[in-house]
Amino acid sequence: MATSPTSRAIKNPKTRFNWRVSDVIRWMKSRWLELKAKITGRKYDCVALAGESEYNITINSDLTVSCNCQDYDGSGHLGDLRKNSFEEIFFGPVAQKFRDDLAKGKMPILTCSRCGDLRRLKKNETPPKTRLPHRGMLLENTVICNVDCIGCAREGAANVRTKKTMPLAELGQMADLAARLGMQRIFYLNLGEPFLSPTICQELPLLRAKNPDAYIRVSTNGILLNTDAKREAALNLSDIQFSVHGISDAMCEKYMMRGSFEKAFDAMKQMAAYRDARGLKMPILEWKYLLFNWNDHPKTIQRAIEMAKEIGVDIISFWPTHNPFYGISWRYHLGRMNHIGVGNWKGREVRLRPDIAAAAK
Repeated sequence: MATSPTSRAIKNPKTRFNWRVSDVIRWMKSRWLELKAKITGRKYDCVALAGESEYNITINSDLTVSCNCQDYDGSGHLGDLRKNSFEEIFFGPVAQKFRDDLAKGKMPILTCSRCGDLRRLKKNETPPKTRLPHRGMLLENTVICNVDCIGCAREGAANVRTKKTMPLAELGQMADLAARLGMQRIFYLNLGEPFLSPTICQELPLLRAKNPDAYIRVSTNGILLNTDAKREAALNLSDIQFSVHGISDAMCEKYMMRGSFEKAFDAMKQMAAYRDARGLKMPILEWKYLLFNWNDHPKTIQRAIEMAKEIGVDIISFWPTHNPFYGISWRYHLGRMNHIGVGNWKGREVRLRPDIAAAAK
């Protein structure tokens, strides 16, 4: 059964108000989903715990394994790779209890209620047979970050981790694990800033060497992707998402404190130039723009698209978010942005170089 919405606040009295609200909403949604299962007889299963997810199974910086990418409080921990093999963890008692709870119509943790891998079964439908993950996984090289985003409860995760940054030797072991599982996609990201790791220039070539055919994505605020050595290492990636949420320092700092629009924008520009100067088409460069009611004015969005074209990124995507709740983009939710680019799971996406961007679909 999912825990009380006040549990995180009790553990960490400094929890931001917007995350307290988020916890309450998740708790209420969990209760509703359980009631709906009881009334309709339609239970649940988890795509990630069935081994068919492209995203959620996460190896954290301290070698713990989580069932989801939003495991800020450790409630989604399935096991520890320092004590058991991945197979023992994935088919182990904690993961199986989560599956059993879902099959009974219960939410094992609050995060289930908002997870894209939660699936509602048909009445009397049997959950699918579990297999080892192979489509994709997250690998967190560090939980430390150089910025402080209002909608990120990373500090809670950092307090849970017993090791904040994964040593290069252990990263090599995790790269071997991904290869052994035959991972099609590796998301080299989670709750920290990947380029903050002191060995990032060795990590990315190592990950690529051990997984030559995998699609490897990094998400970064861009500020620390600031040297040719790091740019050279980044050429091993398939895709880089730059999280830059506005077109000025003042606009971006409303969500990403301690950030710098100018530095992040220059990082995108320099990475595009570095790649293009070598005649390469990869990695795909994407400007990931979270939408808020302070950065979604039509003139602002149009200017962001123009700026993205000017510096040579391949995609600019506009992502709606509900955290913080007071920043919700009503223009997006009222359909005022439906003419921009194409709609997809992100929100809206403008493909500036379709011949390249199609590979990121």
